Amino acid sequence: MAIYLSIMHISEKRLRALKISTCAIASVVIVEVVLGFAAGSLAILSDGAHALLDTISMFILLIATKASLKPADEEHMYGHEKIEPLGGLIGGVILFGTAIFLIIRALQKVLQGEIAIVQEWELAGFAAIAYTLCVDILRVGVLHKTRWESVTVKAGFYHSVADLGSTLIALFGFGMAALGFPIFDVVASLVLSAAIGYLSVKLVKASGMELSDAVSKEFAEKVRKEILSTEGVSKIGSLRVRRAGAKTFVEATIQVPDYISLEESHMLASKVEDNLKRFLGDAEVVVHVEPQEDILTKKLVEKLAAGVKGVKEVHEVNAVFAHNKLYITLHAHVDPKLSVREAHELAEKIEGKLNEKIENIGNVTVHIEPFNTKKQRGPKVNEEKIQQAIYQAAESFQQVFTVKRIVTYVVGEKRYINIDCCFTSQISIEEAHRVASKIENGVKRRFTETIVTVHMEPKKEEAAA
Repeated sequence: MAIYLSIMHISEKRLRALKISTCAIASVVIVEVVLGFAAGSLAILSDGAHALLDTISMFILLIATKASLKPADEEHMYGHEKIEPLGGLIGGVILFGTAIFLIIRALQKVLQGEIAIVQEWELAGFAAIAYTLCVDILRVGVLHKTRWESVTVKAGFYHSVADLGSTLIALFGFGMAALGFPIFDVVASLVLSAAIGYLSVKLVKASGMELSDAVSKEFAEKVRKEILSTEGVSKIGSLRVRRAGAKTFVEATIQVPDYISLEESHMLASKVEDNLKRFLGDAEVVVHVEPQEDILTKKLVEKLAAGVKGVKEVHEVNAVFAHNKLYITLHAHVDPKLSVREAHELAEKIEGKLNEKIENIGNVTVHIEPFNTKKQRGPKVNEEKIQQAIYQAAESFQQVFTVKRIVTYVVGEKRYINIDCCFTSQISIEEAHRVASKIENGVKRRFTETIVTVHMEPKKEEAAA
């Protein structure tokens, strides 16, 4: 509750600061336009036009801030932030037309020789500029106190500082005109009009890009780098970024190593989302996780270890991710004539190669065992020899079960042997499991790269009884 009240208090401060700033700059437009016409000063009129630009900008920022506090609804599932670029587009077009009008008017006055100001309204012109300076200082002070609490308030603060600078230019141009150099009033008007035209074009372009869901390549690249900077992210599969007002929407698919568990993947996605929200400010981020298909860790480990000179074959590779580190275990067959020292040196070579080629390894454990040339790899085993081995292993248990069916098949580099056994009904499940385990282990000892599974079922006649 306390956090909610704090957020509401900050939001009220932001809205109050923007409201004060909007009302103040709107009053400047009225004062400078009226007195600028009366004094015949294009510099004051141009500053009034610049104030109109800020009025529109502040009004848009005020709407955007209110919209950001309003939750999404059934008709606006992504929120109401699109109001800001829509208003910016309309305001930018109007201001660009105003800038063109002021430039044409300034050139007309120069060509027609009507560059003098109305002396009777000189004091009124200075009063307008003085009023504008006071308003600018007020806005800078009000927005300065809350500028770090909101992106929109920060933008309003920068606008107020820029407005203060344009007012000083208008003061210089009108002051020089009052001293007998009227050309400076026209020059100041041209400078301010050019600035208004440039800013209005930028406003129209930025608003148009947001309305069409376009973002710059530089911004998208910054988001991409921020995602990849998160430890554990291998690649970015896809990235979608769009902006609506002060809010940024990001949808990214990250690829992670295949050894990372579902829970760890979820934690990594949450970490990426939090990092992006800190980086972007007001943002909604959705991160999808998928395994990195081009690098299968176990296959890579097996390939690297088998590539070490002296290793006959590698099997029983395991890769487990724990405490943000990768832990690898493997069995390596070597020449049985090697000494313990030579075998240890070979294991160290395997560990060194894995640490060199694979990042973030916490530990590598290599089990060295002698290579038995009499053992046969699963895929090369004759079906008849498999059946003979199974029946030999089952000979001592004929009184408790019979072999019903044997199914074998090869997938990749492993042979799978499934054995259906019919047990007598008098035997307990504990004893049946012990017998089945002995059968499985007996077959595994005969053939490497083999997975043996014994299925237990009662004898048919006993099951019927």
